[in-house]
Amino acid sequence: MSRIRKLIPGVDSKLLIRDAAKVAPDPTRRLFLRGGASVGALAFLTGCDIVDSLSAENALRAMSRFNDRAQMWLFNPNKLAPTYPDSAITRPFPFNAYYALEDAPEIDAADYKLEVGGLIANDKPWTLDELYALPQETQITRHICVEGWSAIGKWTGVRLSEFLKRLGADTRAQYVWFQCAEGYSTTIDMATALHPQTQLTFKFDDQILPRAYGFPMKCRMPTKLGFKNPKYIIGMHVTNKDLGGYWENQGYNWHSGV
Repeated sequence: MSRIRKLIPGVDSKLLIRDAAKVAPDPTRRLFLRGGASVGALAFLTGCDIVDSLSAENALRAMSRFNDRAQMWLFNPNKLAPTYPDSAITRPFPFNAYYALEDAPEIDAADYKLEVGGLIANDKPWTLDELYALPQETQITRHICVEGWSAIGKWTGVRLSEFLKRLGADTRAQYVWFQCAEGYSTTIDMATALHPQTQLTFKFDDQILPRAYGFPMKCRMPTKLGFKNPKYIIGMHVTNKDLGGYWENQGYNWHSGV
């Protein structure tokens, strides 16, 4: 016998649909925002009967996974994010993290070594001097935060694709995982890692990357939301296993980009 869908006690169905729309890809998002979808339609799209708060959460997570799959399918590894002139740079560029600036990691440049591993030919750690000697490019791109604000910054560093080549990385692998000094981590797909604008960043606005923005190194990905751009990177692994990430493990969209 099938269960009867009913409203969740204490939950506003309109708010549920609005939350679903936040994680839905186009054109599904437009359908929800036009009011053309309902709790029943959400259940149909996700395969989850909306009968209690747990099933509502499961439905939203299913929609989030659908969103990730749609974004990965739509991702064009050759399409560039918009770039801007120097005059458009946001100064001061905002600091943003789940902790206060005074709690940001302080890393000794002289002792720093980037640990690399996984499906690579050369797992020798890299010093900052070795990283700085790599060929570098500058991009002026927009950082878009999941919280709804954005800012334009000037970033200089080496293409991640170039660095992976020097590691002898197996670019047929599915993922690249980043480990950060403050305990943060994130995993990206290989297509994003090889995108020409994905950069291991050493400078901001022509100056050595400040502590506030991730010294000694961040990974700048203008095709991703800001939380996918890890700072204070101390480790990187090429892998076929999705190792998750700080926010992804709490339910945030995994792909979070276009």
